Formats: sequence, structure tokens, C-alpha cells
Amino acid sequence: MNEKQIAGEKAVEFIKDKMTVGLGTGSTASFTIKKLGEMIKSGLDIKCVSTSNETTSLAVSLGIPLVSIDDIDEIDLTIDGADEIDPQFNGIKGGGGALLFEKIVAASSKKIIWVVDSTKMVKKLGKYPVPLEILPFGYKQTFKKLDLLGYNPIVRSKNNKMFLTDSNNYIIDLHLERIDDPVKLEKELNMIPGVIENGLFVNMTDNVVVGRDGNTEVLKNERKA
Repeated sequence: MNEKQIAGEKAVEFIKDKMTVGLGTGSTASFTIKKLGEMIKSGLDIKCVSTSNETTSLAVSLGIPLVSIDDIDEIDLTIDGADEIDPQFNGIKGGGGALLFEKIVAASSKKIIWVVDSTKMVKKLGKYPVPLEILPFGYKQTFKKLDLLGYNPIVRSKNNKMFLTDSNNYIIDLHLERIDDPVKLEKELNMIPGVIENGLFVNMTDNVVVGRDGNTEVLKNERKA
């Protein structure tokens, strides 16, 4: 069993009957979702909110009951992956392009758990590109602004076409190498016209479940305690 699977399956231990659970997107979160499908067949009574079309398809195939985020008051717990996490529990997410829905779901959650393999734990954020979801309207102007600011932007493509998010927006990835102040950068990025959301998740998670060498380590964010 690999580190992703170990971490993803460990996180389901935090889920209790009658909870509303946010389901993340990505390879590690998919292990959580598959395990949840087994638990629901064994009698677990929960309802879930999806963060992407990909996650919705997987959940439906496993018989996991889904509800719209607009039909609930709040989410008890969201379990999601991350692309990088620093020692201050700041993260980069959105490698799969679901950052907007992921952040909306996270902001509506009482508790957030990230599930990752050990390679995702870093001393400084930035080696992994920071994704921005941007409006197609005027995207070249948005790109130009990001370029002038020195953010090394690259428009994401897939199969030689512009990558489209589930909201039919574009993604621009910022290749920064090192982020010394994620809080400041997050604010700066959100002030740029055309940027809908950024992939910096600053001090949002409560716990991180890390798969390490056949075992798991559960880290607690004391700043949110």
C-alpha cells in the first residue's frame, strides 16, 4: 500500500455518523472516497459535498449520497489533498484545477483535513506552481499583469487546448520557486482583476495526515486549536 493510499484511508477515522462531509479532488483524496464507499455500504450514514465533476462521478459510482453546498448550513469535515504544505500549515492546491470549488467548500467547513504523501511536506512553498483560476474575458491582459509583476505565469493547457475548469474558466500557473510570505502573496493575487481565486490555502487546515514508509503521521495545526 503506497503513502497516498495509507493517508487517504486513515482520514476516514475522523468521520462520524450523520456528518456532512466535503470530498476533495485528486489522487490521494480518491482513496478516502473509495474507503467511504465501503463504509457506507456497511451502514455509515453521512451526506457529502463534492469539489469537482471528477469527484462527483467517483462518488456516484460508489453509491455515496451527495448534496449541493447550497442546500446545507455548513460542512462538518472536509478531507482533501494538497500539492505542497509548509511547517505553518499553509498549502498550495489546485494541481487538478479544482481550487475554486475546493476553497469554497473549505471555507464552509468546521474542520479540514489534508491527506498527502511525504513528498508534499516542504520547508518553503513555491517549488510547485501556484494555480490561479481566471476569467477567460481579458485573460491575456491578466497574464500580462502577472508577467510584469514577475510571477512567471504559464497558461495551463491540456491535449494542446486551453485547460478549462469545471466553471469553464482558465488556469494560469505561477512558477515562483520560493514563497517567503504566503499571506502577503495571497492578498496580492486576489487584488488582480480577472483573478477569481488562487491556489494558496493559508492556515486553513486543522490536521494533515501524512503517509510515511507504510505508516501515517497525523499533524495538528496548533494555530487553529
